[in-house]
Amino acid sequence: MYGSCTGRSRARGRAAAGLRSAGTAAAVCAALLLSGCSGDGDGGTDGGTPVVGQRPKADDPYWVNPDGTAARQVAAYEKDGDREKADLVRKIAEQPVGEWIGPDDPEGEARRVTEAAAQADRYALLVLYNIPHRDCGQFSKGGAADAGAYRTWVDGVAKGIGDRQATVVLEPDALLHLVDGCTPQEHHDERYELLKGAVERLKRQPATQVYIDAGNAGWQSPDALHEPLWRAGVEKADGFSLNVSNFRTTAVSTEFGKKLSAKVGNKPFVIDTSRNGNGPYEGGDPAETWCNPPGRALGEPPTTRTGDESVDAYLWIKRPGESDGDCKGGPKAGEWWPEYALGLARATE
Repeated sequence: MYGSCTGRSRARGRAAAGLRSAGTAAAVCAALLLSGCSGDGDGGTDGGTPVVGQRPKADDPYWVNPDGTAARQVAAYEKDGDREKADLVRKIAEQPVGEWIGPDDPEGEARRVTEAAAQADRYALLVLYNIPHRDCGQFSKGGAADAGAYRTWVDGVAKGIGDRQATVVLEPDALLHLVDGCTPQEHHDERYELLKGAVERLKRQPATQVYIDAGNAGWQSPDALHEPLWRAGVEKADGFSLNVSNFRTTAVSTEFGKKLSAKVGNKPFVIDTSRNGNGPYEGGDPAETWCNPPGRALGEPPTTRTGDESVDAYLWIKRPGESDGDCKGGPKAGEWWPEYALGLARATE
């Protein structure tokens, strides 16, 4: 996440946290919910209303995790009899969000998510965020210990995906931190090699799409990004991602993406619309407009029907309601913050 290196950074979630869901039980729960039946535990409510739903696959092919953090929060509010808050957080719980694969068991986590998605006849949305020297020592610092460990980790993810359908967003911030100088020069060549190698390894899986992260419309210009994207392997990727964990509007992101696409062989792109409903925050300290800014709103629901052939999908890559970092009273990056989730939902029309 950004911080001192740029005034327009964004924090990531789920970087070091393991997956809290999926498995056979979650797949069964998902099947129950999709059929309109109420499950137990986090999967349903006392009144028989499913915590999560699923729109038609033609509109949104991605899997909704029935045991995600937002779904558990809905269940907790309903158990307490707080229907108003439950209905607000349900706006998040009913949408597919990215599953950020943790560092410890990449093969197992990727397998559990993709198997649960396949059981529901949906695609998995995975986010890989484990590049060495991640986030320049800021809120989400960390990552794999070295290049060899990273290659082993990516190989584990790929094996876990197998032949199941998955969309992978590859390493938010990693490319841009090369461009803006946040990542020290001595790590640049290695990082390009790791990104390119990750694309090539993941694309060996027959049903996996890969989008290399390319920052957001408020960070760098397309002129600064196209050569780095080529070096990172965009030629063999399905495209690039924009606005991950940021707040730039969909219209602005689309305009930016088309300019960049024209410079990288007209590759399509996906846009993170999870929190861009009100656009970027313009008040307060400019250096913290990316970290838990107030007054933001959920954006367009995830869909592959964008109406624009250049835009493959609107996705919720950042998990709405998870903190950007310990700023503005928030918990550490990636932790669930119910008050912020409620604020996003209340601000959404």
